[in-house]
Amino acid sequence: MSTIQPKDRLRPAGAPTPAVQPLYADRQKVYPKAVAGPVRRAKWVVLALCLAAYYIVPWLRWDRGPGAADQAVLVDIANGRLFFFFIEIWPQEVYFLTGLLVLGAIGLFVATSLFGRVWCGFACPQTVWTDLFMWVERQIQGDRNERMRLDKAPWSPSKIRKKVLTHAAWLLIAAATGGAWIMYFNDAPTVTWEVLTGRASLEVYFFFALFSGTTYLLAGWAREQVCTYMCPWPRFQAAMLDENSLVVTYREWRGEPRGKWKEEGIGDCVDCRACVNVCPTGIDIRDGQQLECIGCGLCIDACDDIMTRLERPKGLVAFETLANLAASTAAAKAVPPGAPRLAAGMAARRVPRFIRPRTVLYAALLGAVAAVMLGAFLLREAVTLSVLRDRAPLFVTLSDGSIRNGYTLKIANKGREVTTLVLEIVAPQALHMQVQEGQVMDGNRFAVTTRPDGITQWRVLVTQPDSSPRHESIDITFRLHDSDGRIAASAHSVFLGPKP
Repeated sequence: MSTIQPKDRLRPAGAPTPAVQPLYADRQKVYPKAVAGPVRRAKWVVLALCLAAYYIVPWLRWDRGPGAADQAVLVDIANGRLFFFFIEIWPQEVYFLTGLLVLGAIGLFVATSLFGRVWCGFACPQTVWTDLFMWVERQIQGDRNERMRLDKAPWSPSKIRKKVLTHAAWLLIAAATGGAWIMYFNDAPTVTWEVLTGRASLEVYFFFALFSGTTYLLAGWAREQVCTYMCPWPRFQAAMLDENSLVVTYREWRGEPRGKWKEEGIGDCVDCRACVNVCPTGIDIRDGQQLECIGCGLCIDACDDIMTRLERPKGLVAFETLANLAASTAAAKAVPPGAPRLAAGMAARRVPRFIRPRTVLYAALLGAVAAVMLGAFLLREAVTLSVLRDRAPLFVTLSDGSIRNGYTLKIANKGREVTTLVLEIVAPQALHMQVQEGQVMDGNRFAVTTRPDGITQWRVLVTQPDSSPRHESIDITFRLHDSDGRIAASAHSVFLGPKP
């Protein structure tokens, strides 16, 4: 009796059983090689600026007067303030933060449509800190080949020393990163001393450990896995690219067919894999546009170095638009066999079109949001008024037949000085206002004092005489006047009474 299963009946007799493919593949560690060139230098400059800004900004001071926080950039959660140099944002002005996030998103759209994944390759925090960690790793363990040999070698005192030094340096950088983060939410000198002396709060130590740990994990261990699997940006950035976006490309029309140096009938690519060896995500740019490519351009420096050594023109791998790549490919194919293709391919290129419907739309949106935010900031009120009407009871009937409503007025003074304002009520019929602890001026006008950079509450009672016509609801307005008689703030509410 045959033991062949139905699914195996089409397999030739004696053929080997196919191996079962695992659902999960182990990570292939990437060993990026050090490279020098204009792109690498640009990345070093961006890295230095980003790290300097991140670590130094919490220590900058800004004089806001006595009793006020003097840290230039501070998220003061305890007092509900966000300080950014001369700008102070209150909790009710959170729409400014929303506007900044919208501006950042649209700015990314503009940058991506023009220059591809320039954010990912140069300024993304994951890229910046991973670059820093890899630089430290090279200083201790050596370049690509040395690190590969070290990982394959058996454990020895030298290997242990290098590994321990590497991870110790990573942990120091991660601790500095986590420490700098908590300084944006606490006074930098104070929280630093508290952390070092063990006097900081549990919350401070928790977030210090959280951000230090994530920095060490993501920049030291995960690295390209974050860009490939965790980050959502590569998944939808293709929607912002078009054929006129500058991206890192391999000029296949010039490089193919590949072969050895000075071999007849081959392209400029000698298949040295220099572009692959320097890639921080371990891809081959010659395979075309790929999800893993972060657009860092290090493969450009690597390839240009090889082309220089071989006395061939640079630019086999370059920042190029897909439109120019297609035009150069068509022009090179039209050249008769044996004729030089480089001149024809380069002549077919055109200056990239930076001004096009997509970029104009993004720029218009960016300008509109920026204008709205600027207008809102310039027109923001120094004093704001909010009114909370009593809910239980809705109204009270007094012994003389009059109706009374109770209100709580909250006056926010965003200035740094004590301010005295005049409060009045505006209604379509006669209503009498009383302000508890307020100074009566005349009739329904009271002088109220607000504390600097804070919120002052006032209890207000509004009464409708029994002789007035009864209405179930009357629209009223509370107004605040400054010393010059101008309206500083106003708030609307209603006066409720029984049904007529």
